[in-house]
Amino acid sequence: MTRAELSRLVTGDREADGVVPATGFTALMVGFSSAAMAFLAVAAICLGLAAARLADRWSTEFAHAATVRISGPSAELDARVTAALELLEATPGIVSARALTEGEQRALLTPWLGEGIPFDALPVPRLIEIIESSAGPDRDSLRQHLAGEVPGAIYDDHTRWRRPLLRAAGGMQMLAVVAVTLVVLLMAVMVMLAARSSLAANQSVILTLRLIGAGDAFIMRAFVRRFTLRALAGALTGTVLALIVLFALPGAGREDAFITGLTPTGWGWLMLPMVPFTAAFAAFWSTRWATRYALRQVL
Repeated sequence: MTRAELSRLVTGDREADGVVPATGFTALMVGFSSAAMAFLAVAAICLGLAAARLADRWSTEFAHAATVRISGPSAELDARVTAALELLEATPGIVSARALTEGEQRALLTPWLGEGIPFDALPVPRLIEIIESSAGPDRDSLRQHLAGEVPGAIYDDHTRWRRPLLRAAGGMQMLAVVAVTLVVLLMAVMVMLAARSSLAANQSVILTLRLIGAGDAFIMRAFVRRFTLRALAGALTGTVLALIVLFALPGAGREDAFITGLTPTGWGWLMLPMVPFTAAFAAFWSTRWATRYALRQVL
């Protein structure tokens, strides 16, 4: 797009604009489809950004956390926990180790087992919460020492839980990218079909314009500008509606909400204004191509 074309697109050409009907089915179709596609694009972008924040939070929280689970006869558990704490405190790469209290373990199990479960009668293992340094301990050596000095102790660095969660978050991000790409392509196709429909409906007008000396550039400019602005207006409407819905969701701005809340944060807000302009860009080139192709078919 040259600077002159951009200027004409913004300022308009009154004579050229009169060629394309301002209302009608095609106008409604372009506006509605652009609004719907922009709504879906904003939702997909927000989902992808939320997945990225979720992956970052999981990575941060689980990166330096580990757990030691100690099982055994009730009479020996306290002694085993004490021995495990002494071993952990002497292990390089471990910043802190703390045994969870009975109340903390009960709070962890209550959502799964219910309030009325007699915990005292259950063989519940004791848990030790570990915070590791950036380098971390020698995990294989630590497991061997625990197995030799603390019977029933199992070291868990949460790797088997963290990796699937991070893969799932990455998959959600990729899905969002694919969804936005498909939305833009679908919107371009819809605008192209609408432009061709409008050209076919106004074929007699186009033939008359050619007979009186109007060039293809004049006709093309009229259709391209009208459909580009319709797509931009529809996409702006869809973007605003999507933001209203996102803000209306329960827990929209809370960090503990579903996948940290769907509303964007920080630089993520800069991506949303790109949706209407991307829609206008796609409409410009799809209408330009459709108009040029259609004019070649008109003798």
